[in-house]
Amino acid sequence: MVVKIVELLAPARDMASLNSAIKNGADSVYVGLEGYNMRANIANFSINNLAHAVNLCHDSGVKLYVCTNTVMKEEDLIELKSLMPLIKSSGADAVIASDLGALNIARENGISVHMSVQANLSNSEALKVLKKLEVTRVILSREIPLNEIKKIADNTDMELEVFVHGAMCVAISGRCFLSSHLYDKSANCGKCLQPCRKEWKLVSEDGEELIIDENFEGDNESEFNGHKLVFNHLKSDKSHILSPRDLCMVEYIPELVDSGVKVFKIEGRARPADYVATVTRVYREAIDTYYKGMWNSEHHGKKVKKWKEELGKVFNRGFDTGFFFRIPHETSSSNQATKIKKDVGVVVNYYQKVGAAEIRLWEKLEVGDEIIIQGNTTGSIVIMVESMQLNGKNIDKAVKDQNVAIYVGEMVRPNDLIYKRLNNNLKSCKTE
Repeated sequence: MVVKIVELLAPARDMASLNSAIKNGADSVYVGLEGYNMRANIANFSINNLAHAVNLCHDSGVKLYVCTNTVMKEEDLIELKSLMPLIKSSGADAVIASDLGALNIARENGISVHMSVQANLSNSEALKVLKKLEVTRVILSREIPLNEIKKIADNTDMELEVFVHGAMCVAISGRCFLSSHLYDKSANCGKCLQPCRKEWKLVSEDGEELIIDENFEGDNESEFNGHKLVFNHLKSDKSHILSPRDLCMVEYIPELVDSGVKVFKIEGRARPADYVATVTRVYREAIDTYYKGMWNSEHHGKKVKKWKEELGKVFNRGFDTGFFFRIPHETSSSNQATKIKKDVGVVVNYYQKVGAAEIRLWEKLEVGDEIIIQGNTTGSIVIMVESMQLNGKNIDKAVKDQNVAIYVGEMVRPNDLIYKRLNNNLKSCKTE
């Protein structure tokens, strides 16, 4: 039995993601409610299905936290006052808040509060104030290096939470105004359209253009080249000058534990169930490996390589260590995943005695293909197609509009979607 000293916190945008987190080893999950979280442009949980989600988590010994961490205006607080008793009655374990008004409303309803990364908490004095306000946990600012986190941990008995994996924002602790300025969609109210992920050029009035030379790794000198000012001190994609790579700390579990952090948080409430399943599973294995005393085993290097390869199969913008050891300097184009997925069919039936599923195909499928089976209750399962049958006969290939049977090993359900994993030949995943 592994003693769980740190908590692994996974995101969930819907029931499929929630079940994926639970089944792949999350100790807790965080969800958004419609209109009150930092991911307003995706599917969110409603107050009507929140209690069901809480019960699913609690039945598996998993905690559930509700995000209420947007900027709150007067009309928002009026609605939140009517909503907070319903969150309390759902059995949710805590709310995540950044606004002091939301914190106060949660306190009045007897709900534990975790202070959001949006509050930009970066020192122990701030934590003393929050403790007096009965905050039980703080999510530290993303811009704090590990040595500073350790100093904060040495000067507080509050639970400290940090992001260990996922997308990073170009702005301090996510407090960005670019989307609001360009599109009138406020990132601070959860409506960010992510203009930072676009390709941009920076050109001065007199025609000098900023070019980031991705093939140069030298010093901080710059030079004039005709009418173009070339800054060679960064190694990066030339046009994605505002798009950071994703955070990935899977190979630094001991350093994170030693810093005093108690909760490892995975970013990704906009991500689908297969992303949640993969990332949660990898970090669960990494954390357990450390606590079993096997981190420095002779096979450790191979494990780290395997973990990075698995993380590289789902959506990512390339990997970086953020501010934990230095200022991040890498930028990235969009998806750097080594694998992409294509929907190829749907589950029609499941035969429990033989562990087989009947699937209806709308694209071809072959023995040897890697597939993802995904559904609200099933979560996300990745398997290799080892055999297929059509009308009771073994086949190697199936085509569109055929119903075939495949062995899946664990329970799936009618209407679960089938995706085929394909090599992403347009991108390369850089994990070093």
